[in-house]
Amino acid sequence: MNRNACKTFYSYVIPSVLAFALSGIYTIVDGFFVGRSVGDTGLSTINIAYPVVSLLQALGTGVGMGGAVMYTLHHSSGRQDEAKKYLRCTTLLLLAASALLTVLLFCVMEPVLRLLGAAGEMVALGVEYLEYIALGTVFQIFATGVVPIIRNNDGARFAMGTMIAGFLCNIALDYLFVWVYEWSVAGAALATIIGQALTAAGGFFYLARHKIPVWGLEVKGIGKCVKDIFKIGIAPFGISFTPLISQMFMNRFSMRYGGETAVASYACVAYVFAIVCLLVQGVGDGSQPLVSRYYGEKDTGAVLQTRRLAYGTAAVLAGLCMAGLYAARGLIGPVFGASAEAAGIVAAAMPVF
Repeated sequence: MNRNACKTFYSYVIPSVLAFALSGIYTIVDGFFVGRSVGDTGLSTINIAYPVVSLLQALGTGVGMGGAVMYTLHHSSGRQDEAKKYLRCTTLLLLAASALLTVLLFCVMEPVLRLLGAAGEMVALGVEYLEYIALGTVFQIFATGVVPIIRNNDGARFAMGTMIAGFLCNIALDYLFVWVYEWSVAGAALATIIGQALTAAGGFFYLARHKIPVWGLEVKGIGKCVKDIFKIGIAPFGISFTPLISQMFMNRFSMRYGGETAVASYACVAYVFAIVCLLVQGVGDGSQPLVSRYYGEKDTGAVLQTRRLAYGTAAVLAGLCMAGLYAARGLIGPVFGASAEAAGIVAAAMPVF
């Protein structure tokens, strides 16, 4: 294996893996602070509402990735005007998705929570949490949507840095809002959207500084642009969101047969399992700029080499995560503030997951 190829590969993949891990930790951090403040009920509420948050992030990732891929393919093949058109179309799609989902969330918030398995006190807490999440929809979507564009413009390290800044901001504000001011789940949601707003702002600062043309109205050929972006973006969207379908069913059945304790137990499992999925997804998304570039340059050998590196890296990461989670299975419940009963269920169920 070419040493320079490996070095280039990991210069993209390592920042991407860290960035994806951080995107999942946002909600996990909320669960950590709320669980230790409110207990099993708060922990269950955050987990039941998590698919809504994940939908926003998955949509931003899908649109951003679709636009970034189309931009790189055209840019690397010398079609600069077409490449810029795809960037501007991506921004318009992110704006449209933000507006649509903000309105939709406020209209169907409570029915969605009940559909996801919330009952009793969890419904009121879930509405309180999602009201703030809905207000910050634009930040969630743009924070995840702008990262692929930055990464495809040789900004993998900056993308990681701006996500770390938002993550650290979220931790500090979670501590302040949930533990100091005791704003419960509302404080956790507010901390999340402020952290995502910081990430989005950092991303647009990068784009403006490097004069990357993401703003502007495209009319001619917009239908083709939208179609191409969706055709590429549906895969990363599906990879991000599909695991949450299983989580929805698990939450509903946990609530039906075991109540809040069972939901709180599954919340702990789902949080760490989400991180594993995101780590592996980070390998794929980190290698994507290289695959797009080499494909645009018609360098099939480099594409296949990148793919082999991605598969190998993902397999090693998965193996390490399996071993680590098995060894730490008894510590996971207490970390999130779960009750002793819930923590025992987590330790028993984790090896299966």
